[in-house]
Amino acid sequence: MIFRQLFDQVSGTYTYLLASRAGGEALIIDPVLEKVDRYLQLVKELDLKLVKAIDTHLHADHITGLGALRDRTRCTTVMGEQSKTDVVSMRIGEGDKLTIEGIALDVIYTPGHTDDSYSFVMADRVFTGDTLLIRGTGRTDFQHGNPRAEYESIFGRLLKLPDATLVYPAHDYKGDTVSTIGEEKAFNPRLQVRSVEEYVDLMKSLNLPNPKMMDVAVPANMKVGLAQEEIARRGWSVTAQEARSVVGQADVALIDLREPSERKRHGIIPGSLHVPYPTLQENIRPGGILYELGKSTNKKLLFYCAFGERSAMAVQAAQDAGLTAARHIEGGIASWKKAGGPLVR
Repeated sequence: MIFRQLFDQVSGTYTYLLASRAGGEALIIDPVLEKVDRYLQLVKELDLKLVKAIDTHLHADHITGLGALRDRTRCTTVMGEQSKTDVVSMRIGEGDKLTIEGIALDVIYTPGHTDDSYSFVMADRVFTGDTLLIRGTGRTDFQHGNPRAEYESIFGRLLKLPDATLVYPAHDYKGDTVSTIGEEKAFNPRLQVRSVEEYVDLMKSLNLPNPKMMDVAVPANMKVGLAQEEIARRGWSVTAQEARSVVGQADVALIDLREPSERKRHGIIPGSLHVPYPTLQENIRPGGILYELGKSTNKKLLFYCAFGERSAMAVQAAQDAGLTAARHIEGGIASWKKAGGPLVR
């Protein structure tokens, strides 16, 4: 496995790059906007294809790199379903698996620091965001933080992982890079409490100043969605209501870009062909299924995803490949549901 831990000195943020092999797919966790050039240089040097960019929660101390990475690599952006961010490509929830080629992360909801905090577990390590830090825990005094919820996330979820599990947090201000669950149980001063009430009292007594970037970072991080209006301006989109009138027509091929877990959870528009977004490029090239549908059979390709981000990027890529009849459903399945469109499971 390829694993890199990267550090932003200004915000004390750790960013993680993971891939199963050179030349394969990669994901990045908690990217910082100012470091995007550095990440992309490393991705190029390691001969990787960045396919997913993930934030463990809505950060208050730096501006996320999700949007910039999406715009420059057409990767899928990912956050928890509770996040107040306007649009990301994919929303995840408790019990999901976040996968790329050769790597699967178990998704666990660990609120407390914020109400949209998630942790990601592999066989030997856990990425804890700001919920569990090295010899500390995430503050709980803003962004719907809750010390009771954090206590349950830590004691009821994270500390139940094997003691040898490596702990990789989103931040550190002392120079520590990694710990283990066993170490944190034994030496983290905030975990030496005897009850949830004691933990609540401890967290309420911290009286910490707000992060310096909070007033800038939080509003910016709530507005990272792809501007689908540009795709609409070019005439490459249809509304969910308009899509309802063309679904089922013989000359329209409805293309579902979502992952199997999303299709299982949220349902499928009847008649859809499943072409997961990471396979898009190979399928819009000559010989690919979408290329042949669009060129040989003169089908109109109508892409959709969860919220319209992946489908907007897909329709741009299809147009670039000469598939000029490609369109997408604005707002994805979320808009389809609001329009009363039928779904099957």
